[in-house]
Amino acid sequence: MAEIIQRDGTWTFDGETLRLVPGHDKNVSLLRKALGELTVPLAALAGIAFEHGKKSGRLRLRLRDGSDPLLQATGGKLPDTSDPYRLTVEPDRYGVAEYLVDEVRNAHLIEQVPTAPCDAYLLTGPSVPLSVSAGDGTASFDGETVRLEWNWKTEEAKTAAGTRSLALADIAAVEWHPAVGLENGHLRFTVRNAPTKAPPKYDPNAVELWGFKKDPLMALVAAAVQARLPHPAAPAGPAEPKALAAPAPEGARAGAASPAADDHDALLRRLRELGELHQAGILTDEEFTTAKQAVLRRM
Repeated sequence: MAEIIQRDGTWTFDGETLRLVPGHDKNVSLLRKALGELTVPLAALAGIAFEHGKKSGRLRLRLRDGSDPLLQATGGKLPDTSDPYRLTVEPDRYGVAEYLVDEVRNAHLIEQVPTAPCDAYLLTGPSVPLSVSAGDGTASFDGETVRLEWNWKTEEAKTAAGTRSLALADIAAVEWHPAVGLENGHLRFTVRNAPTKAPPKYDPNAVELWGFKKDPLMALVAAAVQARLPHPAAPAGPAEPKALAAPAPEGARAGAASPAADDHDALLRRLRELGELHQAGILTDEEFTTAKQAVLRRM
């Protein structure tokens, strides 16, 4: 197990998942605190890096495209201060950060995790119900219905229609965009069979954002809805619920190898594969040695 504890938060890696817990420091963003603990499976990871700095360093995770509904809904527009996959590291913990990176990279290599985009979400997204007030309204989501309520700053064209309720089945897409410079941001829901080009200020299916402190929290609503919409990269055609696999009958399990034996055989095969990759020149001496040592430790 590898772990780094900082004022910004704590990251723990157990060989299969990264557990990210936000810190209690005043500089930790509202969005990070509201998200709470995150569990990132190794399968969702595209890479990890540690960046040195004069006053502090940074650990960064790079997730596979399409693995996280939060990143999908925000389109990579979250500012660094609100990025849940970033950790500020004090200079006296640089060695610990580098050790964590090595452990994650070794496991990533051993498990041969693909870095290609996902066609299903591997993270669950924010829990519901949740409600956020920012900009010209309040957005609430209970897992089935989005509710948009307006405040005294809302344009009259939107308030005239009253509170807006959108069933999840009627939502085709959701997006969050931060305020940038003189351009306001928004949380917008695209409703099926009702396209509009109206600016967020006049769109009854959008909350306009003005760049205030609570704006990033609207991304949580976007992510919670996104997690329950069909995945953009999912195969076309009617989606069928995935049934949980039932335990195999005793007869079907007869003669099967024990989990420990399976793991040992798999690790032996992995050692042979690493040797072949090294001989073929695909792995450098250093990469081969590091990966081999990681396999041997697991054996």
